[in-house]
Amino acid sequence: MSDDELSRRSLLDLFHEEAQTQTRTLSAGLLALEAAPDDAATLEACMRATHSLKGAARIVGLPEAVAVASAMEDCFVAAQRGELRIDALRIDALLGGIDLLSAAGDASVAPLSREAVEGFAARLRSSALPDSVTPEHTREPDGIAALAASLRLPDPEPVSIEPAAVEPYEAAEPAASALLSQPRSADTERMLRVRAGTFDRLLGFAGESLVESRRMRPFAEGLLRTRRAQGEVLAALGQFQERHADRLDAAARAMLSSIRDALVSLDHQLTERYDDADRIDRRGTQLAQRLYDEALQCRMRPFGDMAHAYPRVVRDLARSLGKRVRFTIVGEATQVDRDILEMLDAPLGHLLRNAIDHGIEDSETRRRAGKPEDARLTLEARHSAGKLLIAVGDDGRGIDLDALRASVVARGLAQAEAVAAMSDAELFDFLLLPGFSLRDTVTDVSGRGVGLDAVQNFVKAVRGTVRIESAGGQGTRFVLQLPLTLSVVRSLIVEVAGEAYAFPLAHVRRALSVPRSAIETLEGQQHIAFEGRPVSLVTARQLLGAGAEPMAAEDVNVVLVGSESGLYGVAVDRFAGERTLAVQPLDARLGKVRNVSAAALLDDGEVALIVDVEDIVASVARLVHDGQLAGVARGTHATVRARKRVLVVEDSLTVRELERKLLEKRGYEVTVAVDGMDGWNTWRNAHFDLVITDVDMPRMDGIELVTMIKGDAQHRNVPVMIVSYKDCEDDRRRGLDAGADYYLTKGSFHDEALLDAVHDLIGEATG
Repeated sequence: MSDDELSRRSLLDLFHEEAQTQTRTLSAGLLALEAAPDDAATLEACMRATHSLKGAARIVGLPEAVAVASAMEDCFVAAQRGELRIDALRIDALLGGIDLLSAAGDASVAPLSREAVEGFAARLRSSALPDSVTPEHTREPDGIAALAASLRLPDPEPVSIEPAAVEPYEAAEPAASALLSQPRSADTERMLRVRAGTFDRLLGFAGESLVESRRMRPFAEGLLRTRRAQGEVLAALGQFQERHADRLDAAARAMLSSIRDALVSLDHQLTERYDDADRIDRRGTQLAQRLYDEALQCRMRPFGDMAHAYPRVVRDLARSLGKRVRFTIVGEATQVDRDILEMLDAPLGHLLRNAIDHGIEDSETRRRAGKPEDARLTLEARHSAGKLLIAVGDDGRGIDLDALRASVVARGLAQAEAVAAMSDAELFDFLLLPGFSLRDTVTDVSGRGVGLDAVQNFVKAVRGTVRIESAGGQGTRFVLQLPLTLSVVRSLIVEVAGEAYAFPLAHVRRALSVPRSAIETLEGQQHIAFEGRPVSLVTARQLLGAGAEPMAAEDVNVVLVGSESGLYGVAVDRFAGERTLAVQPLDARLGKVRNVSAAALLDDGEVALIVDVEDIVASVARLVHDGQLAGVARGTHATVRARKRVLVVEDSLTVRELERKLLEKRGYEVTVAVDGMDGWNTWRNAHFDLVITDVDMPRMDGIELVTMIKGDAQHRNVPVMIVSYKDCEDDRRRGLDAGADYYLTKGSFHDEALLDAVHDLIGEATG
């Protein structure tokens, strides 16, 4: 690709970015003009937007877009002069022009054609025909000149829509910076496009920095203990000098005084160093926490980023159905998690279409009912009690309860007697079932019964709820209660085999302590009673691979999870309270970790794994089917045998902690090192039965570490396993040549593969 082609593509990308911004302004302005056609500020904003687009299109060499923008600009100028009025027909035509400008410069769609531009000019000309001009007057001119004549405007500057030569890019490039209408240096709130994966990595690095910042605190506390010990030595020396000074000669007394002065000076130095360390610790922790909070905030976007397209959708649909609707969006600045925001588009589209098609009446019906001819439709977003509330409400006819009851009975979903006794809320729940619709015929807008089903599926996917409110003749309101973010989850923290795990509260039915005497065995499975029904009891240690229960306390701590049809009690070692956790996805290279969905950092920097409750329920069902479900221990623990020790050398915090947890759950004693040099120093100061190391690490890579370990005559027989996420034959050969006993690659790595490899090398954790 030539330099000119690259330069042109860059300019087209800039134009496309500006077109998205300016057409958004135009869409909002045109919809506002429909309610207030003579609003001077809105006309001025629309005229400036089209003027900017015209200039930008000329710079990048898009004559078709120049023609469209010029015609729209002339229309707005004429409206400013009072020569025409922006009515509904003109707005329809101008919205079509916005569609053309949005497509211009987009490499993913076909370029604008002459026919498309002439068709737009014809639509705008026909919609703009004033009463004093007869149709005969519009037949002579052609193209843009005809458009100007029909609008009774001065002759526009000549614009050719034939392919034209583009000015040299050396001259165009300085003007490219003017494509964005807002000055960048003064706009601190401007939006930047950054890949989602970049934000996720940023959040991960911020979490690691938060953990690392807390490593300074133990060092400072150790320095404080040293200072206190030194102070005790100084006090003891002072007591010795007071008691025995008269027995010492002058030289001894002078030496003793010199020692004491040195200790006093050392005490002052330790005090200063401790103050420095304490200040660095507090400052570093604060900065790391702020970095983490800001990185988390980067996942949030204003609700208006997604909702800005809805006014156009509502207007077009209402006009196609012959209805008049005043649409209002409340809470455009409400911050929403980017993942939830992307998922909201489809369900909100269904709710708005249903409101216009099902709920809102036509103008004549509303007039007979004593209502304003313009219906009100509101989309609202706000935060409430730690939740995100999205509401779609209209002042239409409401839900016909009699028709709803008849439809429920006709479909065989419930008996007539039961339906008659149901509350309104219970009846509304039927509307959310798949395929359920109150409409007998299918149209292009609704009638298939998939809209509200899609809303229900979305709400379940993000662990939210949906509520329907309706009053006959007064309207209907759908309220979605959603989590503020998928990046933060309120969780119950529990301890299993000395490790912290988090159960999302959205999936926790109840947490309770049950006396062991209340555990019963039915058909070979342990159960507890909950609300008068038996609930199967399983152990978290079995599900998470943490080994047998070490001791039998008087009570068993149980977390109830699952649905009404499949409720299970998971026995854990200890409850550690509730926490709001920032979710950190596991490294994609690890694949799916059984019964675990993600990780999070606790307040003390400890890593907690977030339990995948749906996976847990599936695991329990599988264990029950296979007859392998273990019960909660009733007796005392058996004698604990010495565990085998494993050294994990890995510079990635996520991978390091995951490997440690997997091995410790299997019963191994694990020590971790953050790089090759740290691993070598740790290796020399303790005995290990196995070393697991990465290849690419700072200071000393894994190949060097293996070479040094195998060069140690005393411990060269200790097996070494390399875990590398690079399927590189050269690395494999280098590792095995250096003496590695096992090489595990990315393609074969998952939790069971790692544990099986460890078992092959050193056997069970004890024995």
